[in-house]
Amino acid sequence: MIIVLKAGTKADKIKNLMKSLESQGVDVSHFSDVKRDFLGLIGDTSVINTDQIRAHHEVEQIIRVEEPFKRANRKFHPENSIITIGDETIGGERLGIIAGPCSVESEEQIIGIAKRVKKAGANFLRGGAFKPRTSPYSFQGLELEGLRMLQAAKKETGLPIVTELMSVKWIDEFEESVDVIQIGARNMQNFDLLKEVGKTKTPVLLKRGLSATYKEWLMSAEYIMSEGNENVILCERGIRTFEPETRNTLDIQAVPVIKKLSHLPIIIDPSHAGGESYLVEAGAKSGIVAGADGLMIEVHNDPENAWSDGEQCLTPDEFAGLMEKAHKLASFEGRSIQKAAESLTR
Repeated sequence: MIIVLKAGTKADKIKNLMKSLESQGVDVSHFSDVKRDFLGLIGDTSVINTDQIRAHHEVEQIIRVEEPFKRANRKFHPENSIITIGDETIGGERLGIIAGPCSVESEEQIIGIAKRVKKAGANFLRGGAFKPRTSPYSFQGLELEGLRMLQAAKKETGLPIVTELMSVKWIDEFEESVDVIQIGARNMQNFDLLKEVGKTKTPVLLKRGLSATYKEWLMSAEYIMSEGNENVILCERGIRTFEPETRNTLDIQAVPVIKKLSHLPIIIDPSHAGGESYLVEAGAKSGIVAGADGLMIEVHNDPENAWSDGEQCLTPDEFAGLMEKAHKLASFEGRSIQKAAESLTR
């Protein structure tokens, strides 16, 4: 349930109404936009007498929320959320660009790539220290040593670190070392893990599961947010379909659908979606046109000899070329997509 308050409602009136509602056994969240304040009620709202609420002079409207996800719901939070990470943001006017190798291989490697992607326009560094792999015999990552190397790259470049957490046992280390905790597609419904990262204050990048519906994805975000951490970024990375030609199928429709259902920012990962480097540019540009808040791109200095997923990595030079097109496309505010597309093909 959402209670819309009249414009200009005083803070003490809001506080008193929140106390009255909380005494009836529900959790109450207070948020506002430029025009008015809202109260979001979480819990068993069937016990709430809406006629009594309407009797309050400050109340303008009561909205029932039928969807099971509440905190992630745009009805609860009409304005787009902007997630702040250090001096950077995801969800604002500037594209969030997360770039780096699938796996951290050495300190020299990750620092070198970090410098190149920053110069090209990235504002976040990705790199896997703990790697979920389909085969138990594949390289699983350098683990804590990989985290140390990522920190060394951050010290050199200032780029915030984005890396994947696979187990609750490493949460303390991630809170100390990482700027954005990534929850991978395979762990999207690892609810124990989601609840634990929800207890942290570190922003969380939540990838869509291999066959997850939009609402299943948003319910996973709800698990995180229900524990107090509302700094969630959604990532569309392709879903499993019947088509074997590509690794996954990039669901561009996810961007407008999520924008309709939720206030959370959404980014696109075209590297994992297609699984082939030649598909990355088309996926990235499509995501921008659809309204995505950012991109996650795999970049490696020597893709042919990468320890994991080299076939989907761009070289630093290829990434720089993509960034020129991406930022140019994103800057066509107020101009038609047709004109933007025409200019990119000249």
